Amino acid sequence: MSEKIPVTVITGFLGSGKTTLVRHLLGHAKGKRIALIINEFGDIGVDKEVLAGCGDETCREEDMIELANGCICCTVADDFVPTMKTLLGRAERPDHIVIETSGLALPQPLIRAFNWPEIKTEVTIDGVVTVVDAAALSEGRFASDEDAVDVQRKADSMLDHETPLGELFKDQLVSADLIIVNKTDLVDEAGLAPVEAELRAAMRPGTGIVRAANGHVDTVALLGLGMATEDNLDGRESAHELEHGGEGHEHDDFDSFSVRLPAGNREALLRTIEETIRTHDVLRLKGFAAIEGAPARLAIQAVGPRVNAYFDRPWKDGEKRETALVVIGESPLDRDAITASLAAA
Repeated sequence: MSEKIPVTVITGFLGSGKTTLVRHLLGHAKGKRIALIINEFGDIGVDKEVLAGCGDETCREEDMIELANGCICCTVADDFVPTMKTLLGRAERPDHIVIETSGLALPQPLIRAFNWPEIKTEVTIDGVVTVVDAAALSEGRFASDEDAVDVQRKADSMLDHETPLGELFKDQLVSADLIIVNKTDLVDEAGLAPVEAELRAAMRPGTGIVRAANGHVDTVALLGLGMATEDNLDGRESAHELEHGGEGHEHDDFDSFSVRLPAGNREALLRTIEETIRTHDVLRLKGFAAIEGAPARLAIQAVGPRVNAYFDRPWKDGEKRETALVVIGESPLDRDAITASLAAA
């Protein structure tokens, strides 16, 4: 029997920079043949398109597998295990497998899935990497210190005192072998110190912390951790598992839908997206836009008040030039009002 293929699980909250990190990893694979499993949330394969546009031989289409059901942890038997078996059955087996989970996915059930008999003898979790947004944490959003969050929320009558988002964030922290504190270029040293103190208070003892900007982390720090995480589950339990003895969970607290629009003006579209996010409490918006007169499509990633946009690649011959966006937020979202707002660009 050949050695087990190492698997890196990359998790993290909405907009933390997981896809950017993976894209950097693929572009600096140093000859490793890496297969990628992407767990998308929504019916537009945004993350796969972003990664496939990197132009590197490690970004080959055939090495990317997308599970568009929205939550890999809910469909382990139906989707994930068969996907892994198919991948492992290829004549050209990968040197390393990377799984990018949805920002809404609990990591714990996925980690346990590596103990399924169908795959346990062939793969092992090299490490679970959780990406966090340093800028968001420094502003008091999705912080791991429950007392501090409670004080902040009580000071703002517009916010609930408890939301599933904070719980999910903590669950992703305790599952990690390595935490990437991303977007450090947006926070000064005085702001990073309390952020890292909060993270250390919530994460398991022995978890590493690495700072990053724009998802740039040396592959030496990401690959080859050798943690065999599936055999070391103590202390990684989610809040739901601790409360319900390991029973499953629901994602009724989140809503996601897609919007398709004709080509438009870049400045007007980005301004409209910002206004829509503020007005309708949208957590995340991402996708691609067709801009009038532009030969390339505009990639859009929006988290909270921050909207990032860049032209990622030229439109392909025969490709429909339209704007396709995925909207994610806490349920229920007013789909008609959000769609109308975006269409006003």
